[in-house]
Amino acid sequence: MQSLAMIDNWPVPTAAVAVVRADGTVVGTHGPNAHRFPLASVTKPIAAYAALVAYEEGAVELDEPAGPEGSTVRHLLAHTSGLAFDEHRATAAPGTRRLYSNAGFEVLGDHIAKATDIPFPEYVRQAVLEPLGMTATTVDGSPAKDGVSTVDDLVRFAAEVQAPRLLDPRTVLAAQTVVHPGLKGVLPGYGHQNPNDWGLGFEIRDSKSPHWTGGSSSSATFGHFGQSGTFLWIDPVAGAACVALTDRAFGPWAVEVWPPFTDAVLAELGFAPNR
Repeated sequence: MQSLAMIDNWPVPTAAVAVVRADGTVVGTHGPNAHRFPLASVTKPIAAYAALVAYEEGAVELDEPAGPEGSTVRHLLAHTSGLAFDEHRATAAPGTRRLYSNAGFEVLGDHIAKATDIPFPEYVRQAVLEPLGMTATTVDGSPAKDGVSTVDDLVRFAAEVQAPRLLDPRTVLAAQTVVHPGLKGVLPGYGHQNPNDWGLGFEIRDSKSPHWTGGSSSSATFGHFGQSGTFLWIDPVAGAACVALTDRAFGPWAVEVWPPFTDAVLAELGFAPNR
């Protein structure tokens, strides 16, 4: 894919990208795809997927108590537990505001570790990484932000999310469906959004503006970006996913180059803009 070479003009020391279709076909790669990059918040979808495995295994229920009083596993996954961004204190009642929270994912990891009697990094390895052959990936430390991976490994994850083998497809559909519709909130790096829609561990594109995906991305697009200059989007209308990893912190450079890059990828895939 010629569009992937656009990363050569990004103001970053190192970058790697790939596009994978819903049938698992890798249609293009560019850059050092075996290079291990810090994922920052792109860790969250992987942690969320492990949480959903725990749910399907019966270790936890989505609506069981977890986190602050009145909060559940579902609230933690959807950033509606009321927990602050990086502090383990409640600042809102559960289900009333979309408060993006690293602390919420850390509470989630602790909750699953207690329920399974397995440290969460090890649970992620057993539930997600090992079955998908993601041998270069680790989720040590915070399940909100401490993952390290490669483009090659995230392609495997993106293929799984598009055509699930580890989870019931209905569970993955629920993960990419808005939880607690209509809630306002701040999308880190992009300001207040109304609504600020999220599923279970995945951010949902909908009509957000500005946004880190493209102007031609479908409203059904979901995924995550990270403050380490990383992103993963899955566009079910286009039938494809894109992974981009860099080693420069997110900032104005990313706001400028990511959307036109995504639009070029979608155009090369033959996806006509029609959100």
